Amino acid sequence: MDEVFKALADPSRRRLLDSLNERTGQTLRELCTGLEMSRQAVSKHLAVLEAANLVTTLWRGREKLHYLNAEPVNAIAERWINRYDRGRVHALADLKTALESATMSEEFVYATYIRTTPEKLWQALTDPAFTKRYWGATFETDWQPGSPMVWEQSGWVGKDPGQVVVTADPYRTLSYTWHTVDQAFADQFGFSAEDFTQLSGEPRSTVTFDLVPLRDMVKLTVVHNGFGPESLMLIGIREGWPAILANLKTLLETGDTLPEPELP
Repeated sequence: MDEVFKALADPSRRRLLDSLNERTGQTLRELCTGLEMSRQAVSKHLAVLEAANLVTTLWRGREKLHYLNAEPVNAIAERWINRYDRGRVHALADLKTALESATMSEEFVYATYIRTTPEKLWQALTDPAFTKRYWGATFETDWQPGSPMVWEQSGWVGKDPGQVVVTADPYRTLSYTWHTVDQAFADQFGFSAEDFTQLSGEPRSTVTFDLVPLRDMVKLTVVHNGFGPESLMLIGIREGWPAILANLKTLLETGDTLPEPELP
């Protein structure tokens, strides 16, 4: 927490975060544009933001892209804000997401550090006994590239040829396509007819988990992309993944999941 508050205290670093909020996934060169700072100064500020986990980076070919990471801010909200006024804060967050959705990147990137091993984290991502506890969902598959996946969540069972494992490199990278939105799913989770029509017509997205061991921790970066413009699924993803990943982190570090949120 100390590193987060120190990083946010500098106005130049807040400007970099504002730039990434407007358009995430920028290179160093792009971030330097329009700033009255040298490339070296921007690099130093980005290093501080990365150390605080406010910014995470991914390599795409030869380019190093910088992404705004919501995990530290989400942790602050879970630690303090939600304790006092959960309902109002969530309502404001929903409004903020809706207002910003037109300008934000059409992908979700989230990085967190978990005190565990790559082997245990891989098991938590693939073993139904784990996923049921922190997610409420299970997957029936052999986790081989190209293999189908059967989803089960809250009584809904999803089978579709498009639900497949994309990449499975144990303890390093796991990737699979997202579930189908059929009528049974809409009925189970209470979607309106209008929302169901839009969701069922959206392109199928893909989620990728990247595991990097760091001493006694693992850096887990989640990239969920492949959404179309003004995607309803992406709006839900942005709210759902932070809660799921916070639950995953708590389970691996304490042996128990987070308590159910209090109703407002």
